[in-house]
Amino acid sequence: MSPASTGASTTVGAVTSVPSSDSRMAPGGPGYRRMSFALFLAGVATFALLYSTQALLPLISGEFGVAASEASWTVAAATGGLALFVLPMSALSERYGRRTVMTASLAVAVGVGVLVPFAPSLGWLVVLRGVQGAALAGLPASATAYLAEEVRPRALVTAIGLFVAGNSVGGMSGRVITGWVAQEWGWRVALGVIGAVAVACAVAFRLLLPAPKHFAPGSLRPRVLARTVRDHLANPLLCRLYAIGALFMTVFGGVYTVIGYRLTEEPFSLPQGIVGSIFLVYLVGTVSASTAGRLVGRLGRRGALYLAGGTTATGLLLSLADSLALVLLGLVLITAGFFAGHAVASSAVSKTATTGRAQASALYQSAYYIGSSAGSTAGAMAFHAGGWAGTVGVGVLAVLGVVTITVLGTRAARRELVAAH
Repeated sequence: MSPASTGASTTVGAVTSVPSSDSRMAPGGPGYRRMSFALFLAGVATFALLYSTQALLPLISGEFGVAASEASWTVAAATGGLALFVLPMSALSERYGRRTVMTASLAVAVGVGVLVPFAPSLGWLVVLRGVQGAALAGLPASATAYLAEEVRPRALVTAIGLFVAGNSVGGMSGRVITGWVAQEWGWRVALGVIGAVAVACAVAFRLLLPAPKHFAPGSLRPRVLARTVRDHLANPLLCRLYAIGALFMTVFGGVYTVIGYRLTEEPFSLPQGIVGSIFLVYLVGTVSASTAGRLVGRLGRRGALYLAGGTTATGLLLSLADSLALVLLGLVLITAGFFAGHAVASSAVSKTATTGRAQASALYQSAYYIGSSAGSTAGAMAFHAGGWAGTVGVGVLAVLGVVTITVLGTRAARRELVAAH
């Protein structure tokens, strides 16, 4: 197995000179800045919509008279819908083009976003959120496949890192905005404001994203799709990366679904607007995701994953303290570790898959959002049963899973290197 496949390379993400015959985009080249900003905005819209109810869960619980574990389904339904539909949507992008599918997905998602604030019951809210998540499924896998085709390989980690950074900004701004708006006018108005922001992002995305030049339409035949998926699932490295993405997202989904409940209760008793502002720590994720390429260049893929896992675990343990300062520091470390790990794993999937990239990315995204749904539900149930310590316990177990899988990958790579010699 080559160094690029095993993660042994120490130059992944470095931007170096390439032959002038390579017409793909690179930093400083034509279209790269427009492309980066367009996909950044797509990431903003995706995460702002996908997690729009997360900071509002205490208010939703109060209006409908339900516990955290029930209200958390407004998050789990959206991420679960995305997980279920990301593979079929990736198949459509193979046939009809990445930009077309991404545009259609955003259009449907923002259309549903207009209806969400008017949900008459928790059941209807969960249904609409599930539909919204399914619509958003066309974004993540198609975006990474678009980048893998249109961006030069040495710049791929950096480019995907910028897209992930847009996710972090969307997640942050959505929660901060909803927190303050909900404090004054209620959670329904807050969701309406997020919908309007997403509409603006969707329009700008379509106007800015360059037309693809290296896309070759594929087949929609189920047999071809099934064979491609089977080949990806038979690749041990890809399967490890899928599991790592799911486990990192289990931590993140659990922590940020429950944190609002913890901070509005004793000993903190913070108002909704302040709780929403806690999500400003997502800015840390913007930085860690966008610098993932340099991190991999210095430590290698697995070294970066070890560092991301250790950072996340340290943050989880710090968050157990009844000190607001230590809880915030813990959230900073959890966020930095998660976004770095996600950027490293997702870019590794795009580099490892030489064919059927949209399906490879779709399988990663499916695992990733299954992890989010599982984390949201398990984190809320653990909080109900054992308080914040229960949620932290779920997160620590997930981080241990990341470390174990990375150790197994390291051993497998060493065995292959020994066999090659």
